[in-house]
Amino acid sequence: KVFSLKKLLFLLYSILCLFTLSSCREEIRYVDYVSELRNNIFLAETDNYSLRIFSIKKENPYEMDGIPKQTSILTEIYFTAPKGDLDCSISFTVQDRQFGGDMSYDNVKAEYYYSCTLDSSKAKEIPCTLQYGDKKISLVAKSVLDESILSAEKVLKALQEEEKEFFSALTDQYGFQGEIYVRLIYEDSAYYYVGVIDRNINVSAFLINAKTGKILAKRQS
Repeated sequence: KVFSLKKLLFLLYSILCLFTLSSCREEIRYVDYVSELRNNIFLAETDNYSLRIFSIKKENPYEMDGIPKQTSILTEIYFTAPKGDLDCSISFTVQDRQFGGDMSYDNVKAEYYYSCTLDSSKAKEIPCTLQYGDKKISLVAKSVLDESILSAEKVLKALQEEEKEFFSALTDQYGFQGEIYVRLIYEDSAYYYVGVIDRNINVSAFLINAKTGKILAKRQS
């Protein structure tokens, strides 16, 4: 009887362990495996100038290797103007704090660039002043987000539910065997790009409706 009781206790313990492992797998937070997150975009445009501001959380160093690493919070600014041979600097305000500095020019993309360590994800608009050569330009970059656009976290959750087999195949008792990139994009309307990279550097890309969370297109490479 003592031996039978031990066997029963061992069986119960084994079942409990299996249940615990299964529960842990179901509760994996895939958002913890995001190596790049673009969660807000700010836009301003005139006849001659355009300004794009991105709120980003990105791993550092940035490596697309299927392994998520520690991330840093950034605000990246891109400014296009008729010429790229003039000195350009920017100053802007977020949460009553002043930021800014000299902008670099990217000859390949034909635009000025500036970045700083700043969380601008919750801002509604960002007033900016640009010193472009002898001209002072004032622009207010407004967020594309509104109540109809899902958060990046909700979009990722919707993707997990729609692609359960895909995520399950990359998940084991040790966690998710890959890294995830989630980028808000805006081209007349809002979309999300979600890229999943496994440890063999296979890339699965999804284009998602930012308002419904539905997959519009997907590709593997």
